[in-house]
Amino acid sequence: MNKPELYISAGSVAEAQRYIEAGVDAVAVGEHRYGMRLPGQVMVDDLRTFIPRAHACGAKVYVVVNKILDNDLLPVLPDYLREIHQLGADAVVFGDPAVLVAIRQAAPGMPLHWNAEMTSTNYETARYWASQGAVRVVLARELNMDETIEIKQNLPDMEVQVQVHGITNIYHSKRDLVSNYEAHQSRGGLQAGKGLEDGLFLIEQERKDERYPVYEDVNGTHIMSSDDVCMLENLHELMEGRIDSLRIEPLLKSVEYNETVIKAYRAAIDAYTADPANYEFQEQWLEAIREIQDPRRELSFGFFYKEQVY
Repeated sequence: MNKPELYISAGSVAEAQRYIEAGVDAVAVGEHRYGMRLPGQVMVDDLRTFIPRAHACGAKVYVVVNKILDNDLLPVLPDYLREIHQLGADAVVFGDPAVLVAIRQAAPGMPLHWNAEMTSTNYETARYWASQGAVRVVLARELNMDETIEIKQNLPDMEVQVQVHGITNIYHSKRDLVSNYEAHQSRGGLQAGKGLEDGLFLIEQERKDERYPVYEDVNGTHIMSSDDVCMLENLHELMEGRIDSLRIEPLLKSVEYNETVIKAYRAAIDAYTADPANYEFQEQWLEAIREIQDPRRELSFGFFYKEQVY
């Protein structure tokens, strides 16, 4: 059987290199100017040396261009896409059709991964984007297992990617909500923003034991889930369903944590693909993650075994 890709985003070349050494098949990088919810920035000049190095290790490099684009970015977007194409990037991750238009103009032939967050919920929409040139669809995290497998069954010629581990985004605003609130409360005035390291979180009145991390960057305010998806124990179901790419979300986690997660998923993927009929989950894979998991954040199956209503 085909071995699914293990994939993670990286905030620097050094991080990306460590993740490749830990066992990922692909890393996603980008600039805050063009991409959202990145753990850091990897600029074009960095890609000149990093892409050949990653390819030499057998890893792919995807460039994230998933920002909500405004008019000011449109004139510079083609040059950016042209340059990363010339440098050998393996694909562009996009959601806005403006990226598709710019790709056709400046970088024809560049593989496209369609990632529209919560709207990628059915195979007909994915087929439409395949007809426009996308080779992969990144499925919404709110889909359950049956829906996920059904979509893949109806997309034999298109790659399907799902998130299998980590935090998930539940709200985004282009406004600097935290800084504006602090200014309103006269807590030091407007600031440059609240980064991933600030440890800010929200608590609902009805569920005071759940903490929702919140941070600001140049793209606005992001509120994240109170738990971490962890599909390691049931990863074989996704592999049986021939899902092509399994993504680890690195946000709000240390590099060391992410390396541990990568190694655990790498072991599970390799064991299953080596002998699917006799595959057995090894508890030590999950225990390695539990040992370093923040006790305030539950490991869950996300929506994979829920009946979600949109």
